[in-house]
Amino acid sequence: MDEYFLIFSLFFPRIVLLVYYFQGWYPENAVPLWGDVLLGVFAPRVLILLYIYQNMGADNIWFAAHLIVLILAYFGGGRETVRRRSPIKNK
Repeated sequence: MDEYFLIFSLFFPRIVLLVYYFQGWYPENAVPLWGDVLLGVFAPRVLILLYIYQNMGADNIWFAAHLIVLILAYFGGGRETVRRRSPIKNK
């Protein structure tokens, strides 16, 4: 797998997937095309985890890094998210 794909997809998963798709640089995978499209639109981090798992396995640092970022992104890993969900209006 391309190292740039792994690095940039940590921060900009949808953009990286679009760029790699239009350039024809998509990583080898067993996901059908409709799965690529649906996961790319609705859950790009899950799709990238599938690519890493299929090409490099689950026992490497990139899989762990992307899994941690996935958990933080989807379950509100920031102070700003907690502040926005607060029922009290901040002034």
